[in-house]
Amino acid sequence: MVTRHVRRNVLWIDIVSPSPAEVRGLMDEFKIDSTLAEELLLPSFRPKVEKRGELIYLILHFPVLRGAHQHHEHEIDFLIGKNFLITTRYENVDPLHNFAKAFDADTVLGKDATITHGGHIFIAMARAFYLALGAESDTVRRRLHDIEDHVFSGDERRMVAQISDVGRVIHHFRQALLSHEETLNSLEPVGAKFFGAEFSYHMRELVGTYERVLRRLENLHDSLDELRETNNSLLSTKQNEIMKTLTMMAFVTFPLSLISSIFGMNTHSTPIVGLPGDFWMVLGLMGALALSFFVYFKYRKWL
Repeated sequence: MVTRHVRRNVLWIDIVSPSPAEVRGLMDEFKIDSTLAEELLLPSFRPKVEKRGELIYLILHFPVLRGAHQHHEHEIDFLIGKNFLITTRYENVDPLHNFAKAFDADTVLGKDATITHGGHIFIAMARAFYLALGAESDTVRRRLHDIEDHVFSGDERRMVAQISDVGRVIHHFRQALLSHEETLNSLEPVGAKFFGAEFSYHMRELVGTYERVLRRLENLHDSLDELRETNNSLLSTKQNEIMKTLTMMAFVTFPLSLISSIFGMNTHSTPIVGLPGDFWMVLGLMGALALSFFVYFKYRKWL
């Protein structure tokens, strides 16, 4: 599917899952090197920025969260020309769809007269993506707050899996964004030669937006580490308390087992056994000994 948007004689063409015929049409219309055709048709696993004749070819992978539980990446190929921008992608991308609606609305209203070449549209589009990623990082933050509430409500054991899941999402989110730094830094000098010195100014603003999103992810990562350490400490403390209780119970019951074993021996000289009320005497001895151990453990504050 191909959609076209125009503002101030600058054309933006957006293509979803491009077909060979659509790519060939673009090659002919914009006199684009045919070697790009194969790259536009097949997904790429690495970002890149190259100057190809009279355009700049750029690939970026934008991380996307789905319900703060699943992580996914959208690849977008950018062909940035003097008076056009071509974006190709392989699936629907919500931030790009929202940007298109805002772009068309601003065109109708005559807003944003600063867009005079394809580089301006790219910068505005990339900024919209980073702002959307910042909003998605807030989704992760809210989930961390929910986990924190459960941790301090005594649900530490179940939160182990939840914390690991959020950690995986943040890790993939950060890894996808880290690759943008080198790409954006490489784009600035190339774009400055292609569009003029003012392009560097806009790129520095874009890099600043990107770095703010990255810092938010770093803060989320730090918060996750602290939350994981707190949860592990609470879980370890609870397990230690259980083990201590079980150990004390073993110490209390051990002498009782010993006494019952002694008086259960088949000997002729076993004391008490055979006397009137011998069962109650043995039982009382066992109870007194158990009570003594219990009082001693409480006195030493072991219980």
